[in-house]
Amino acid sequence: MFDVAFRHQQALDPSALTTIPTTIHAIEKAIEDCRHAGLDANSDPAIVLLARHLAAICAARPDDTVLRGTCADRVAALRRFPPLLSLAIRGVAYDAVAKERFHIDGRKALRRLAAALDVAPDAFDIHSLPGEVSMAGEIVLRTSDLHLELTIGRLREGRELLYRRAGVTRDPAGPPNHYAAMRELIDPERLARRIRRDLELTAPVALPALMTA
Repeated sequence: MFDVAFRHQQALDPSALTTIPTTIHAIEKAIEDCRHAGLDANSDPAIVLLARHLAAICAARPDDTVLRGTCADRVAALRRFPPLLSLAIRGVAYDAVAKERFHIDGRKALRRLAAALDVAPDAFDIHSLPGEVSMAGEIVLRTSDLHLELTIGRLREGRELLYRRAGVTRDPAGPPNHYAAMRELIDPERLARRIRRDLELTAPVALPALMTA
């Protein structure tokens, strides 16, 4: 249990805190100091003064109506151009945060595609293969009849989604691979129709998964 004077000094003279990020960082550090000292952060005078300083910085920004309108515009833009498209363009090599975002959003996108293909939620296996830090890795969704594999990177640019029939095949080379661009994954219903056509799927692919998800 110990306390330090630094947050009080910052609160008395916050002139060096001129941006929202730097002020929030100071507040977070002050809260951490209170935790170490066993003090209530809600009533700590330094934290209250720093929070009021943050409010003063925000007061110089546009009013709520303008900010809400801008947020709504950005939400609409992201729905038209979701993060997966941005990640497919910029890549995620050596960027752990971007790589995590790719695997989270990619799994969601493959689940939506599985639903469009009439695959029951308990009838497929989906897992991430993160790979090396220099690579995006892959996200794989499988049933006993279908194999989907999503990745990004220069070697798969414009062919981010691989899909093929799974299971027994008479061809020793295995079933042929088909590819789709990341932008096609945004419209899962349309992509599902293409996959059914390319793979000659005449019935729903909601078959038992190869492994339990």
